[in-house]
Amino acid sequence: QVQLVESGGGLVQAGGSLRLSCAASGRIFSGDVFGWYRQAPRKQREMVATVTSGGTTNYADSVEGRFTISRNNAKNTVLLEMNDLKPEDTDVYYCRENSPYIPGYDYWGQGTQVTVSS
Repeated sequence: QVQLVESGGGLVQAGGSLRLSCAASGRIFSGDVFGWYRQAPRKQREMVATVTSGGTTNYADSVEGRFTISRNNAKNTVLLEMNDLKPEDTDVYYCRENSPYIPGYDYWGQGTQVTVSS
């Protein structure tokens, strides 16, 4: 079992920055993928950014160049640095850990609210 705990959300003005953090505990498998996803009410959850255990990153087009995902494998933590925030970035952000090699290995955090005012 894996537990993911997010922190760092809050309210910020447009153009500002926030940093989200996710700490994983429990039985962590190597070869996993950490990711940040976001979801607005009545909308589908969407991928924001992912990072593999080898450091390969992937970003949604809407955040490319503004957000940076990074991970610390020794500490089982993943960060999302968000710069030049826009009102449309307002969402609940979720941390996810999963493995493409282990069926059913898919865990989510409880979510943290990010609100960007115009």
